[in-house]
This record gives sequence, structure tokens and C-alpha cells, in this order.
Amino acid sequence: MIKLEALRVFVTVAELGNIRDASDRLGRTASAISMTLKQLEEEVGNPLFESDRKNSMTALGQFMLETGREQIQSYDKSIRMIKDYAQDKIGHLALASVPSVAANLIPLLLPRFVQERPGITIELFDIDSRSVSAMVESGQADLGIASTPKATSPIAFTPLFRDRFKVICKADSPLTAITGPLQWQDLNDQALIKNGSSDVITSAPYLQLTEKSTMVVRNVTSLFALAKAGVGITLLPALTTLNLPEGVCALDIEDNTAERVVGLLERKSGFLSPVSSTFKRFLLANLHALPSKLSPNEQERFLVMSKR
Repeated sequence: MIKLEALRVFVTVAELGNIRDASDRLGRTASAISMTLKQLEEEVGNPLFESDRKNSMTALGQFMLETGREQIQSYDKSIRMIKDYAQDKIGHLALASVPSVAANLIPLLLPRFVQERPGITIELFDIDSRSVSAMVESGQADLGIASTPKATSPIAFTPLFRDRFKVICKADSPLTAITGPLQWQDLNDQALIKNGSSDVITSAPYLQLTEKSTMVVRNVTSLFALAKAGVGITLLPALTTLNLPEGVCALDIEDNTAERVVGLLERKSGFLSPVSSTFKRFLLANLHALPSKLSPNEQERFLVMSKR
């Protein structure tokens, strides 16, 4: 069996035309080079060079040079790729995220991460929390950013930040005339449109409001459109309201328990790829710098967890 290193010795000698230069390039003694060539010729059963000077090859030598060069280049390329992958210079990251984070925070993070790693590819899934958990659990996504998963879920959760809920209503709604944060009783006469993200609110007054609700809408764009049309009100995390459409407003709610905790999701079992592991470290290291990139009003809505 021809060893790759023996093939490399032959190709180097053939390209340089003599053993001395090949010895210098490979860092091996001339006698070791000569012995390797002799063993290689014995293995293939025919001479590779026309003479001991090694500056003229036989037809077999020419064929082996062409074939061997391809094999060595392919091997070296594979080794470089393996090392690059291990050092997160190449690879694929499948990231699932709730829409508010995908639209408002991920764009603040990815440019530098990608710039430092031009060989990687990233696939971003913009979906609700339940779907994020499902994709991470099934392995379709390497990492996820979403609300706290169920306690029975085989998902590890690292809290990142808290996000208060706000009441979304029509810009000229009577609710806008109320001074100060809204109380739950202020919403008793409003038609509540439920959505997936507000399911984490467990306050008893809010749950009473949901019992009277007859509509569930999970798409944020549709929720804004319905609120603008006066169909009803809804509650969305503050991060979702950074870029409200015209004709819609977001009002504070007094109940400070009306919040969600957003965190990083990953499978409890299995190993992260080098790229995924590096993105996790990058996210945790840069999270506290994100509020400074938001406007003063937006900074107040983004409460980074002190412990992660």
C-alpha cells in the first residue's frame, strides 16, 4: 500500500528535479529521501526515473506525478478544511429565533461575527417560541433564541434578558387618554386578541380577560393591522414594538409580572459544532453591549439578565 508521505516525497523530488532540494523542502535527509523512492519503486514494480539524477521521469513516473499531485492537493485541502472547521472558520449555523429578536437584535450581532468568519454559512429561522423549541429539540436548528421552554422539554435554557409586555392598540383608542401605566381593569371593555407570546403571562386578571377572547392571531404584522383597524387590542413584548406602524401605539401595563424571559436554547444532549459553540460565546459576550446601540427609549425596554 502506497503511503501518502511516500507519494509526497516522490512528487517533491519530481517537481524539483533532484534529491538535495527535495531534502531541504521536506526537512529530511537525502538518504531518507533516496530510501523512500527506492521502496516506492519496489512497491509499484517499475522505475519512476530514467536515471539516478532524478531529473527525467519514466512514463510511469509522469503518470504517478499527475495522479499523486491531485491526491496530495486533495488531502491537504481536506486537512485545512478540518482545521478551519475545528477553529470555526468554516461551517454552518442554523439559528432559530423569535421574530422580535431576529428583526431587532440579530442584525446588531451578525455583521461582526460574519466578518470575522467569511467562510461560514448561516441559516436564520424567524418563528414563534414554540416552533423554536421544536426545531432545536429535533436538531433542525443548532441554537434557538426564544421564551422559556416547558420544564419537561429536553432543552437547556440560558436566560438572556427580560422583556416587559405592552398593550397594543389603535392610536386614537380611549386607552391612550389614561394617565400612567394601564391597570388590568382598564382593559375590561376591550376585545382582546390573544397571541402565542402572551401565553407566558400568568396574572389572574389577564387570564380572566383571555376567557372572553374570541380571536387568536400569531403573526405580528396581522396583530398590528387588526389593532390599527380597531378590531381589538393585544399584548406584545416591548422588543416587538420598537418599530410600530403608523396608527398603532404601545402602552405600558402596571403589572410588572407581565414579562417574558428570553434565552438561548440548545439540546441538553449532544455537542455543538465549533461554529455554534463560538456563536454562543459571541452572543453571551456581546449581549450587554446591545442596549448602547439602541435609542434611549429602546434601552429602557431591554433588560439584560445580570446572571446567565
